[in-house]
Amino acid sequence: MTQDIHGSRRQFLAAAGGLAAATVITPALAQGTAAAPSLPPLIGRSTDTLIPRGKVPRVVICGGGWGGVTAAKYLRQYAPHLEVVLLERNPVFFSCPMSNKWLVDVVDTAYLTHDYLAVSEKYGYRFIQTEILEIERDRKRVITAAGALDYHYLILSPGIRYNYEAWFGNDRRMAEATKARFPAAYIPSAEHFRLKQSLQDFKGGTLVMTLPPPPQRCPPSPYERACLIASMFKHKNIPGRILILDHKDGVRPIGPGFRSAFEELYKDIITYVPNAHVQEVDPFRKHIKTAAGDFDFDHAILMAPHQAGDLAWKAGVVPQAGQGKPGGWADLDPLFLHDRNDKDVYVIGDAVGFVSPQFAFYPKAGHVANRQARIVARYIAEREAGRTPDFALPDNLCFMMVNTQPQEGISVQFDYKVNDQGIIEQRQMDFNERSPATIPEDFNWARLIYEDMFS
Repeated sequence: MTQDIHGSRRQFLAAAGGLAAATVITPALAQGTAAAPSLPPLIGRSTDTLIPRGKVPRVVICGGGWGGVTAAKYLRQYAPHLEVVLLERNPVFFSCPMSNKWLVDVVDTAYLTHDYLAVSEKYGYRFIQTEILEIERDRKRVITAAGALDYHYLILSPGIRYNYEAWFGNDRRMAEATKARFPAAYIPSAEHFRLKQSLQDFKGGTLVMTLPPPPQRCPPSPYERACLIASMFKHKNIPGRILILDHKDGVRPIGPGFRSAFEELYKDIITYVPNAHVQEVDPFRKHIKTAAGDFDFDHAILMAPHQAGDLAWKAGVVPQAGQGKPGGWADLDPLFLHDRNDKDVYVIGDAVGFVSPQFAFYPKAGHVANRQARIVARYIAEREAGRTPDFALPDNLCFMMVNTQPQEGISVQFDYKVNDQGIIEQRQMDFNERSPATIPEDFNWARLIYEDMFS
């Protein structure tokens, strides 16, 4: 299957700006006083009431990624009497899964983007484009830049943040320079455009990729990204060299599949360095110090360690260090995905923390977020119906393209079950043989899951 479509950044940004104007929901009109002058109707204060309390229970979903969009749709299907509100700061949906292919022009921008307002109108929930400032758990209230609203149930789908503190401590200047000049492009969508432009402008030299230690968001797979960029260098005759600095001691998952791609397709382009624990990063001198050696670069994709997104921290679902829990991720009931101390607060997607002593974390993948969203929507619907829900588990399926001419890919599948001791077990199946047949499977998977979310 061939996908060779070229997107237009200018058209996308223009559309995004238009949609931003179209999707702002009017808050209550601010009352003019001497201390607080009257404002135009579409400008709200965080102290305003964004949506008055209604007569039916309200579910507020914070974050409109793969998990948030799916949860809103399925809540309307499973519990149509509920009021469902989706809060998201971006005007359009931009998909991280499949974005590696977009970076090298295998798919276009339209393939990754969707209209939040259109799907909210189709399924009957309310979409509000705004920045979430605070979450007041004690008052069951979300504070946004446009005003505040109460909730009965809260679903957090915050994605990830970059833990630049692990590299720079509290040196904001170093962190901002790294993010601006050498973006990781794991958080949509401005970073992706910046990275794509830098790849188009790259004339040659050493491109360093620092891989975040697990657990990390994937897709986009960093190994797939390295392969596709190497394929672009190869077929455009760009004299580039890619250094993969991996925190781990070896490539995984799908280790044999990726290693064979590195060795057989990109032997003169990709150098893989294991155990490269990052010790120092200098974005100004373009220098990295690791446990495996020091490296200079001409350009870089600097992927800092990942943590649960900002909203998870603001909501207080991430435990403090030293409490005996893996740091940086939401601490939840592993079967029902709610806060251990508050059954009305759920977390889905990449921010979900430790769930099993066997494999620790679910893959932080869009597929898992989609499945967890459907599960949590059913949990809430069952509770609203006066029933105690039975637990359900997600699955996961990931495809990675490793060559563009011809298009070839590999894949991995994860299944889950609960054993007799009540522990979640994971079964992982790697499909290491790269094959053209994987590509139509990959695009069919994307088509089906996009339809599930938006159609």
